[in-house]
Amino acid sequence: MRKLPLVVALATLLLGATVQAADKNPKNDKPDDKPEAALLKPQSSETSGTVKVEGRSIDYKAVAGTLVLHGTGDKENEPQVSMFYAAYFKKGVEPGKRPITFVYNGGPGSATVWLHMGAFGPRRVVTSDDSHTPAAPYGLVNNDYSLLDATDLVFIDAPGAGFSRLIADDADKGRRDEQMKERRKAIYSVDGDGHAFAKFITQFLSTYNRWNSPKYLFGESYGTTRSAVVANILENEDSVDLNGVILLSQILSFDTYIGGATANPGVDLPYELALPTYAATAYYHHKLPQQPAALEPFLREVEQYATTEYATALMAGSRLDDARRQAVAQKLHQYTGLSVAYLLKANLRVNGGMFEEQLQADDGMTTGRLDSRFSGPALDPLSKSAEYDPQSSAISSAYVAAFNDYVRRQLKFGDGQSYRLFADIDSWEFKHGVPGSDEALQQSTNVLPDLAKAMKTNPNLHVSLHGGYYDLATPYYAADYEMHHMPIPASLEKNISYAWYPSGHMVYAHEDSLKKLHDNVARFIDDTDNVGKH
Repeated sequence: MRKLPLVVALATLLLGATVQAADKNPKNDKPDDKPEAALLKPQSSETSGTVKVEGRSIDYKAVAGTLVLHGTGDKENEPQVSMFYAAYFKKGVEPGKRPITFVYNGGPGSATVWLHMGAFGPRRVVTSDDSHTPAAPYGLVNNDYSLLDATDLVFIDAPGAGFSRLIADDADKGRRDEQMKERRKAIYSVDGDGHAFAKFITQFLSTYNRWNSPKYLFGESYGTTRSAVVANILENEDSVDLNGVILLSQILSFDTYIGGATANPGVDLPYELALPTYAATAYYHHKLPQQPAALEPFLREVEQYATTEYATALMAGSRLDDARRQAVAQKLHQYTGLSVAYLLKANLRVNGGMFEEQLQADDGMTTGRLDSRFSGPALDPLSKSAEYDPQSSAISSAYVAAFNDYVRRQLKFGDGQSYRLFADIDSWEFKHGVPGSDEALQQSTNVLPDLAKAMKTNPNLHVSLHGGYYDLATPYYAADYEMHHMPIPASLEKNISYAWYPSGHMVYAHEDSLKKLHDNVARFIDDTDNVGKH
């Protein structure tokens, strides 16, 4: 993988695929063989199916299609985005009494193939648990853990990804190019993306008469960042009260991002919050000097050290004396398996890419980023940081092939079109105008205030946080830290629930964790849907 500047690295919180996939996208945003006019009106294909969830059969209607989003103000009649979705509705249920959940991956600019085919859709692609999945043909099976037992589902592709496309409708080529440039600038940003998804959701509620349904957001990775923004927009601009927000592999404050820590000297928080994940990974690969008897008690010990002695040592900076520096390096060696000499050379600060490259370097192996249970041969044994992500390489082909076959053969949509894993984004605008601010702030993206405002203006809003112990992209302890530093009153803390799994960024890639994730989310929805409670 090519080396990335910090802002691009932040934009590659990819959910199961490599950055190279985005580089292969064509530059125009039209379907390959469809005229621009085809994007100007909604498309849909309706089919039916049955899924058996934990032993119970559920008949559903599936709709694969697009909604066309228009501008605002003097551009309200101007089509701007054609957004693709795949929706599943349980048959025989009154819509007003049936929850509906809007589901999306992150990227930013990722298609939602990962959650669709790996977690909650009615069919699931089979991949190897912690090793490279063999090449095609891939297995596509009934998903015993689809969320259709608890909620209707709407999987949404981000603008420019999947079958979603940006629209430029001017007949003049020069003007069309200028329109597309304006579209990209407006939508490929924290705020533009959030407003696009909020607009899609309200339009979907109208199209399918779901305004009175219990409503949920489910976002993964950058999708959690999006969820915080969208929740605030829906609650406080569109008067749409949500029942719940479900966050998987969360990142709300980018000051906690371990992947970019070395580019942000003076901010040591990412190193502290990633330490438990380093410890979990070393535990899994048996790289610790002394192997603990069980993972979770060990992690509680590491968490305590990370936020006390380790944090204090890093805060000392150059004032840290040699004896104490040596003692901290020895302790980190016990918790990470990295050598004392390496830890001292790294000034006690090892970012994610460095850890992935170094942990199994003696074996000539690179450790996975999205799921650190995975390993793969190092591309360059002398590299400072990992050159690729073994988990992405291990499972991406299975997801891509399975979905491309499924969407055309079973959902009857997309013939002649290219399904793009990622939008063709030259740059993503991370500046964010937090609630109460008149301008986008010159700081790392932080959407904690957005989710906090949504919870304060709707004190019945509940949040369910989920993460994997082996996630080096968005470490679980960073998510825990963020949630416990959200600016909300103590009375609202009871609205937040937490669940951690022995898996990675894509928790559902581990089948036992997928079952637990399903059961936890289904229970959360049942507890908060308010059906029969008024």
